[in-house]
Parts: sequence; structure tokens; C-alpha cells
Amino acid sequence: MGLTSGKVLALAVFGAMVLFAVTVWLWPNLARNTWRAILGRVGLILSVQLLVFASVGLIANNTFLFYGSWADLLGHQDGVGVMDNAAAGPDVKLIAKQKVDVPGGGTPHIGGEIQKVMVQGEKSHIASPAYVYLPPEYFQKAYEGKKFPVSVVLTGFPGTAENLLKGLRYPKTAWMQAKDHKMLPMILVMMRPTVVPPRNTQCVDIPHGPQTETFFAADLPRAISSNYRVGTKPRNWGFIGDSTGGYCALAVALHHPEKYAAGVGLSADYKPEIDMDSGDLFHGNKREEHRADLLWALDHLPQGNSSFLVTTSKKGESNYRATQKFIAKVKAPARVSSITLDTGGHNFNTWRREIPPALDWLSSRLSAN
Repeated sequence: MGLTSGKVLALAVFGAMVLFAVTVWLWPNLARNTWRAILGRVGLILSVQLLVFASVGLIANNTFLFYGSWADLLGHQDGVGVMDNAAAGPDVKLIAKQKVDVPGGGTPHIGGEIQKVMVQGEKSHIASPAYVYLPPEYFQKAYEGKKFPVSVVLTGFPGTAENLLKGLRYPKTAWMQAKDHKMLPMILVMMRPTVVPPRNTQCVDIPHGPQTETFFAADLPRAISSNYRVGTKPRNWGFIGDSTGGYCALAVALHHPEKYAAGVGLSADYKPEIDMDSGDLFHGNKREEHRADLLWALDHLPQGNSSFLVTTSKKGESNYRATQKFIAKVKAPARVSSITLDTGGHNFNTWRREIPPALDWLSSRLSAN
């Protein structure tokens, strides 16, 4: 049974309830002050607490999908994804298809389709799973042969790509916004920034290590363009993410305006966080360390023809001041827009409020051709 299985959660909750009842039943027999009675009381209390904490942890993980499997939780997923040497170049391998959680979701030309794929990077030699949302129009005869704009969508760290489908509901939101004529039909490529789990590479090309920036800036657009009806010009491509994913979206759009026309950072960081999860990202290379600091980069590097959208909250977000600095530092030909909530924490509820207008904004900055 998988970590996110409902059976695992049900067993944990049931076990906690049964053990609690057993504890209440046996407590009078353990009231004596003998060492066996004392050990019995301690053992029962710790066991009940362990199962309660496990139940709460499973509920939280099923809600926010921090970890997708036992191996992910225990840190047994490591190294760079395996590259298929038989592939002639950048490639996308289809793993499975699933319906979109919308009316008519079982019929692609009405509800669209979500494809789970493995993206293989030619330059970075990184292989990483992704979910590709194809809007209903992609399957309709009127759009046959036509291209679509595409946006890369990243969750935060250590979230999973399933967050973007279930917790943040990107496909459903995109379907509804397009149905209400608030945005153009758009392909979404949904991933997590942790393409070399469990390390949090934060979309940086690490010296003698994973080339994560290269994967997102070069390999991913080439692979998707080779397999789906999307363009290869900057105006065809956008990038959006939350938290660490938001940093990635802004960083890649800032440093690669030749690939992405727009980047959206929901509650974004503005420089990589160096900690146990990231390890040494720069190995003493101060130039790359400065370049990765977006506030430094805006002051010291040329700004391309990129559009940025940043979001924050006056209360509840720690990035409010940094966001104001980012806005002030963006200069022509680059452009910047912002969403500032009065209150909103660093969580799914806040981002679900920001995603609809963010997708509308992205759509206004992108084109199909």
C-alpha cells in the first residue's frame, strides 16, 4: 500500500482508535506502582501518541502531497533520473492518461486530457516525470493542426507534481477560465522542481552536478515542442510556480528571455536557500551565486524582454519586502505586475486565490503562433 493510499490512512486512524480504547480498558489494571505497570502505562501512552501523530501526518501529506511514496519519504530516491540511451534526442515518453476533474472529463474533446509522461533531457541528461494537461480544443477538429501556448508549472519543495492536479487544481482552473473566455486554451506541463530527488537543486546548474537550469531552460522546451503542437518562440512559453517553484519560474524567465516570455512567482523566493536539502549549490563560484540572487541580477545584469508577475501578502508572507524590491528593480524592456493580498499565508489556500488571475495574466502575455 502506497504512502498516499486511503487504506494506509484508514488503518492508522483505526489503529489509534482501537489502541485508545484498549488503553482506557486496561488502565485500572496498570494503576499499581510496580515497574511492569509503569512500563505498561508508558508503552500504551507512547503507542497511542505515535498512531495519532502518524494519522495526522498522513492526513497532512494526503492534503498537501509533500511526499508521493515511501521511498520519497525515507529519502531513498536519489541521483539523476536515468537517461534512455536509445533516444536520439530530447524526448517525451507517455506513461499513462487520465481524465480531468471537470464535466465531460472522460471525453478529451470536452474535458481535455492529462498525460503522465517522462521527459528526458538531451543536454542535462536528466529524466523527470511530468503531467501534461491538454485542453479540450487540442482534440477538436476546428483546432486540428493549430499550435497552443504552453506554461511550465512547478510546485514548491518538497511537494510532488500531484499537488498541482489535486491540491492546486491547475487543470480544472485552466479549463474553467478558458470556458469563461478569460484565457486562451493553454497546455500546462506540471512538474516539481526536485528533478533529482531528494536534493533541492532550486533550478541551478551545479558545478560538476545536476544541470537543473539547463533542463528547464533548454531541454524541457525542446522535448515538449517535439511531441506536442506548441511553438518554439519565447512568446509561446510561460513559467509559473509557487515558493521554490516560483523562484525557478522567475529565475528561468529572467535569465532566458530567449526561451520564456513570462514568469510568475507565487510567494516566490528571490534567491536559493542553502541548507541540508540543497547542499553546496555553487562550490565557491561567486559569479553564479550572485547571478542566482534575482535582486542582484536585476541590478547588475541586462534585463531582457520578459514579463513578470509576483504575488505576496501584507500579512502572512515573509517575502513581502523582497517582493517590493523586486518590483522596483525591474526595468524596461522587462515589465512587472503584482498581486498583493491583505492577508494570506504560505499555503495552498493563498495560491488557489492567486492562480486564476495568474493564468489569465499568462494568457495575455503568450500567443499560440
